[in-house]
Amino acid sequence: MDQDTGFLTQGVYPLQNVRDLDPIINEIGNSQYVLIGEASHGTSEYYTWRADLSKRLIQEKGFTLIAVEGDWPSSYSLNQYVQGRQGGTAQQALQSFRRWPTWMWANQEVASFSEWLRQYNQPLAQNQKVGFYGMDVYSMWESLEEVRNYMQTADPAVAQLAQAALNCLGPYNRDEQQYAQATARGTSCAPQMQALIQAVQAHRAKQPAAHEGAFNAEQNALVAVNAERYYTQMVRSGSESWNVRDRHMQETINRLVAEKGAGAKIIVWAHNTHVGDARYTDMASSGMVNVGQLIREQHAQKGVYLVGFGSYEGQVIASNTWGGSTRVMTVPQAKAGSWEQILHRYSPENKLLLMRELQNIPEAMESRGHRAIGVTYNPGFESGNYVPTILPRRYDAFLYIDKTKALSPL
Repeated sequence: MDQDTGFLTQGVYPLQNVRDLDPIINEIGNSQYVLIGEASHGTSEYYTWRADLSKRLIQEKGFTLIAVEGDWPSSYSLNQYVQGRQGGTAQQALQSFRRWPTWMWANQEVASFSEWLRQYNQPLAQNQKVGFYGMDVYSMWESLEEVRNYMQTADPAVAQLAQAALNCLGPYNRDEQQYAQATARGTSCAPQMQALIQAVQAHRAKQPAAHEGAFNAEQNALVAVNAERYYTQMVRSGSESWNVRDRHMQETINRLVAEKGAGAKIIVWAHNTHVGDARYTDMASSGMVNVGQLIREQHAQKGVYLVGFGSYEGQVIASNTWGGSTRVMTVPQAKAGSWEQILHRYSPENKLLLMRELQNIPEAMESRGHRAIGVTYNPGFESGNYVPTILPRRYDAFLYIDKTKALSPL
């Protein structure tokens, strides 16, 4: 230990096996919302530790919902598999994730967890089974098609409204960028989306309370409305489009809890940039909010627990460009003065940090860089990958993995 890391006098615990998660489980207590992050979308250990923590929350704390940073239609297909409503294997079910970057969900780590979840659910009554759902906003076309296909039988007049929205989007060849640019020239399919969601909501209001098909259709209509808003903002304001997306995630979390029953407990899987409270980063000065902040602000009394991840060096699955080819990249050693470098210098082992214990240490409450790697990454230009962060406020617990391996895409 050196003088730069000497302030870490408490709150640091070993992280070698699943029993080492005990301090987190104890702190979570009866919390209803547990959000678990990742410092990249392509690191094996983030996925496996997140799965291990989720298994314990399901088995020991009665969590019955998982919401992930993935598309609703693709995730719903996997949900049907883990709940035992469709056959095959997890690997086959994960083929529903066709949107780039497919590796984010169609990987061996998620397949293994999905098989475990299916086995866990097997003996349970339907209302006790754990569900797996997507909370992202990108699936505008796919969600409209899901609404249309469902309503063709359930309510043909609503199916026609879904088709009208698809017809409005027709000239853009399923290219979100094309549509976004068209909105800057005054074009908009928002009226068609609005007419559709109102009709879907009216349809759902006539169904029995727990009518899953109607709930699924309504969620897909909501995705389409918010996706249209997201792409419209994308060419106008990066921070506002971000906020549309994270508010949609918050709304989806709330809808899932309400649908399952007001006391239902939910686990959220998303990148650190969504999970770690934005108020304790430089996102706040840009007017950006995120899911961790919004859920904390709304549900603090019901218990909200945020878990972050980070690492010093290793490997990651990513691409040089959006939509580009996927490859294993080397993650260089963390830059001097960053949280990851300080934790490595403290000791080059995996460790767990409990933030409550660090909040009384002035040096721990300083803002330092905290690495965030997206689906596009260039290891040679890392300076922009560090988010200034007050770590003990941004999260409740932090899992530090000193050296990582790349995810295993299917």
